[in-house]
Amino acid sequence: MQGIPRLGFGTYENDDPEQCAESVRTALEVGYRHVDTAQSYGNESAVGDGIAASDVDAEDVFVATKLATGNLAYEDAVETAHESVERLGVDSIDLLYVHWPINSYDPEGTIEALNDLYEDGVIEAVGLSNFRIDQLDAAIERLDPPLAAHQVECHPMLPQEDLRAHAVDHDYALVAYCPIARNQVAEIETIQDIAAKHDASPAQVSLAWLLEKENLVAIPKATSEAHIRDNWGAQELELDEEDVAAIDGIDERRRIVDFDAAPWNQ
Repeated sequence: MQGIPRLGFGTYENDDPEQCAESVRTALEVGYRHVDTAQSYGNESAVGDGIAASDVDAEDVFVATKLATGNLAYEDAVETAHESVERLGVDSIDLLYVHWPINSYDPEGTIEALNDLYEDGVIEAVGLSNFRIDQLDAAIERLDPPLAAHQVECHPMLPQEDLRAHAVDHDYALVAYCPIARNQVAEIETIQDIAAKHDASPAQVSLAWLLEKENLVAIPKATSEAHIRDNWGAQELELDEEDVAAIDGIDERRRIVDFDAAPWNQ
């Protein structure tokens, strides 16, 4: 796993153009260098505006986006990837994910499109998102470039041990969305206690725990400057072995993103 900044800035549901652009600009000026969006978020242009408005050179920003589930047939994937490049205002996309292996996902056609987009320099790396392990293995067999990342929900109440192990074994990043479980981590007594011990926020504790894991990247979303800065500060929190073991031992399980057609329900 190389080249992906380990603490990124998520933009899910950040769909007011002015607010999105401002929050991206703020995040970059705070220190983030990894911005995550998706075609289905409807905010790629606003993300591009935020990057352009910041005092950070666009070439220093790692930009990731995702193909929408209706855009996974070969021609649709190729065409809309080019459109994403234009909306984002970048020369190429640093990391392009398949958002979900559902609807128009075709292991042959979709992966062929990704291979060609990579070969043509439209994208710099390929990612997958919300795949089961068997789906990951089938996709990896078809990919020409190495798999760079797999993005899934991951936090102390959904630690994804099997997917984390798969990421380490195949040397790609496991990118954690909902890394603070939409702040439901603040309801967990163990995390509350560790936060109090370190004079930190529960969100910082959850993010620090994730960043302690091998090959793990976290992309918390935020809009206000206070939350953007709070999440960024997680990198300064040093959990001790007792803290990590206590969080590892949380036995409550919650999945935030779930629906009948999700791969893990098939």
